[in-house]
Amino acid sequence: MDTPSDQHAYPAHWEADVVLRDGGTARIRPITADDADRLVSFYEQVSDESKYYRFFAPYPRLSAKDVRRFTHHDHVDRVGLAVTVGGEFIATVRYDRIDDRGMPASAPADEAEVAFLVQDAHQGRGVASALLEHIAAVARERGIRRFTAEVLPANTKMIKVFTDAGYQQKRSFEDGVVRLEFGLEPTDRSLAVQHAREQRAEARSVQRLLAPGSVAVVGVGRTLGGVGRSILRNILEAGFTGPVHAVNQGFPDTGDTVEGVRAHRSVRDIAEPVDLAVIAVPAERVPEAVAECGEHGVQGLVVISAGYAEQGAEGRRRQRALIRQARSYGMRVIGPNAFGVINTTPQTRLNASLAPELPVPGRVGLFTQSGAIGIALLSALHRDGGGADGVPNPTGVSTFVSAGNRADVSGNDVMQYWYDDPHTDVALMYLETIGNPRKFTRLARRTAAAKPLVVVQG
Repeated sequence: MDTPSDQHAYPAHWEADVVLRDGGTARIRPITADDADRLVSFYEQVSDESKYYRFFAPYPRLSAKDVRRFTHHDHVDRVGLAVTVGGEFIATVRYDRIDDRGMPASAPADEAEVAFLVQDAHQGRGVASALLEHIAAVARERGIRRFTAEVLPANTKMIKVFTDAGYQQKRSFEDGVVRLEFGLEPTDRSLAVQHAREQRAEARSVQRLLAPGSVAVVGVGRTLGGVGRSILRNILEAGFTGPVHAVNQGFPDTGDTVEGVRAHRSVRDIAEPVDLAVIAVPAERVPEAVAECGEHGVQGLVVISAGYAEQGAEGRRRQRALIRQARSYGMRVIGPNAFGVINTTPQTRLNASLAPELPVPGRVGLFTQSGAIGIALLSALHRDGGGADGVPNPTGVSTFVSAGNRADVSGNDVMQYWYDDPHTDVALMYLETIGNPRKFTRLARRTAAAKPLVVVQG
């Protein structure tokens, strides 16, 4: 029978979407009693070596008692969090409050033992570092001030996660085990580490959208004039350097072509990887398209489709569902209701937008929430860009993002990308709202110290 402490309410505010080192996304959430099957499946996919590092002994499978222990928490003295992609576990972390003898304790004891397990296929993506930041914040909320961790000396990756986190630490070596103790109060170094990790991850996530190796346009009509057909043509006429695919449910199975590009009925039918999908189908068909992209391993989406937050309460609900669905597959989203994205660098030459021609290449990065403002800015810069053909001009464009409803990728994310983008010397932003003013201010100050930043709020 569960003890009374097992009855604490589920802490929904601990749920969070995080951007990982490679630019993909994942969800962190508390582990619940309903996760038994997910936990068993996750554990079966972890290598014997990783299991040994976690339990210090061969531990091929979890017993029923283990499963219960790792899925039943009181969310105060015993906390378990999971990182999920596509609804499945890719990592777990657990803390147990302990007393000064290292025995299980309850509040007001302010120390806890912490342990991680990351699926081997996802190691190296910064999963454990993101989890450590998250569970440290959870622990501070519950009155815990210190973590201890026991790690085998051979587990150098996990030791590095702890030592690189920036907290003040003590290290000792006892009975063949490295024992780490560290306070959880943020330090200047730990905050710097977190901000650096955040910058690298968010910049990489935007790079995957602006510099894809391949693109699929979903919603390419068979006749001229449609949005999807126009974007496909713009991509091809700009000279995109990678493979391009056309997708529409109405295409026959015979491998027809549109604009000289092979047509597919579904993203699933594309035989090769797709990095970026541009979605231009009616809003009611977007969930199906997103599912196909997620199952195919697409890295990011530009959603041109309208019918979301700009259309009231029902549209806002649909928009939230879109972002939840995309993130469940690890994909980031520009849009919905977006005008598109442009990258003029010779390595990419991407015009996945409704702009009829690729702007003059240059050193100016543009971000706008308004498609109309974006069109005007591109037109002005194209008219005034000048310069020899193919030679970057100071007033030409490096990258352009028209984020529409800005449901996921925001101006903050694009600033993270521009901060160390060697192709951008000047950053211009038109914002209708600022979603996270504190973070915006921090990033704007840092970006402006590296290159000129001009921000207009409508």
